[in-house]
Amino acid sequence: MNLEDCFKKNLLRKTDPSDVKADRSLEQARIWVDEAKQTLDAGAYRSGLMVHAARSVLFRDGLREKSHICIELYLEEYVRRGRLEEEWTLLYHRLRSARHLDQYSFGASPTEDEVEYAIVHAEAFIDRIERLLRDTEG
Repeated sequence: MNLEDCFKKNLLRKTDPSDVKADRSLEQARIWVDEAKQTLDAGAYRSGLMVHAARSVLFRDGLREKSHICIELYLEEYVRRGRLEEEWTLLYHRLRSARHLDQYSFGASPTEDEVEYAIVHAEAFIDRIERLLRDTEG
């Protein structure tokens, strides 16, 4: 699948650009990270941490998604244009894949170390997305 397929299949669609929704999505991302820290302390290791932060770019740019892989493909366009470092889309891919495996398969269970890694990197990802939103226009 590529970004064009996302639009053709209506997995990404145009909508009104919204800085408000972008900000709210970033707020949600921070809440998810805080909750992940709390559940980690309680021994629960499952959560999707970065989707809201990544979605904030789409909201700001006037897009709505129906597929997490399309979010990744959209962020890769920022990489191609030199506005985002590839390490962030690779991180998003890694954590999105782990979340997908956890959610849709039997027996997949992240370890405490994997969750700690995700939390630390999710916080850095959110910070980088905030800078991206400040430094670019949709």
